[in-house]
Amino acid sequence: MTRTKEQLIIENDELKSRLVETEEALAAIRGGEVDAIIVPGRKGEQVYSISSAETPYRTFIEEMDEGAVTLSEEGLVIYCNQRFAEMVKEPIERVIGSYFKHFIVPIDRPKFDKLLTRKAQNINNVLTISLINSLYLKLSFHILPAYLQGDNCILVATDVTEIKREEKKLRELSLLLEQKLEVIQQLRMQLIEKKIDTDVDIKKLKSANTKLVHELAKHKRIAAELKLKLKQK
Repeated sequence: MTRTKEQLIIENDELKSRLVETEEALAAIRGGEVDAIIVPGRKGEQVYSISSAETPYRTFIEEMDEGAVTLSEEGLVIYCNQRFAEMVKEPIERVIGSYFKHFIVPIDRPKFDKLLTRKAQNINNVLTISLINSLYLKLSFHILPAYLQGDNCILVATDVTEIKREEKKLRELSLLLEQKLEVIQQLRMQLIEKKIDTDVDIKKLKSANTKLVHELAKHKRIAAELKLKLKQK
């Protein structure tokens, strides 16, 4: 079909406009102004990360002191960094593909399940749990944006085992101090009771001594009177 001059001019303008947009996008990518691009496709829009932006972040995640985990909505570990594998003391290839709650002590699993189901409410939360290997982790739970696999979530795990141990020591020390304080209070009451008993005994002794003094004076007086009568005879 033969196109008219006007149609060719319009098509040329559209191509120029698209070319300008493409050049601007490429300039932004080269300048590091974007981390990813969204491309429409048959299955909807797809997100493609820019490797130059992704690599530093991935390196940071792998090298940081906290554990990083991506979970499915069922709690399946889709990704974790090496630090988290070290926390649960399992090879990373065994951690990925496992259910997160299998690493948690049974008593804490309901709390974790409850936190996981709350993601439907768009709530970010923090939870402290104990692992089956006796470590304590503080989990910071975050929901991924819709355009980044919104059904999944990420957890940042911080080892708080030493803090928990110190808290336990403080609780034990506090209990010990309370027990010692109770013993001291009991001893104090016993001393007070003994002092009261001693005061009573002292009063009794003083009263008895007073009576003895009176009796002694009485006997001296009687003896003096008898001596006087004997002299008169």
